[in-house]
Amino acid sequence: MITGGVATVIVSDMNRAIRLYTELLGLKLEQRFGNEWASIKAPSGLVIGLHPMSSKSPAGRSGSISIGFELDEPLEQAVQRLKKQGVEFRGPILDDDPVRIALFGDPDGNDLYLSELSADYKSFAAQAKRDSV
Repeated sequence: MITGGVATVIVSDMNRAIRLYTELLGLKLEQRFGNEWASIKAPSGLVIGLHPMSSKSPAGRSGSISIGFELDEPLEQAVQRLKKQGVEFRGPILDDDPVRIALFGDPDGNDLYLSELSADYKSFAAQAKRDSV
């Protein structure tokens, strides 16, 4: 049985990538092995592995994978805070009920997004979780 995992992101500059994920997005640097590997962890358990690019694994293949981040603050507030820190978003906040998302990228162009679920959907998901126990 699978007990965990990691989403690996190929990066061109380890220091720059770690800065985005830790200083700007507020995630925790769990491990770093020079410029060969870094593990970044979100409070909910999401683990992102940063790995240097190579000829076999180039950085920034937009569209092949995206990482979504859940928020503990309103989406607009998070977007404004990150914009002030230099994060560039790709267009306006998208409303795709029951979720709203704000698209951006890491320094290599890997696709990232912030997400906010509607209150109704959060209640539905919480009830479904209770019912499954």
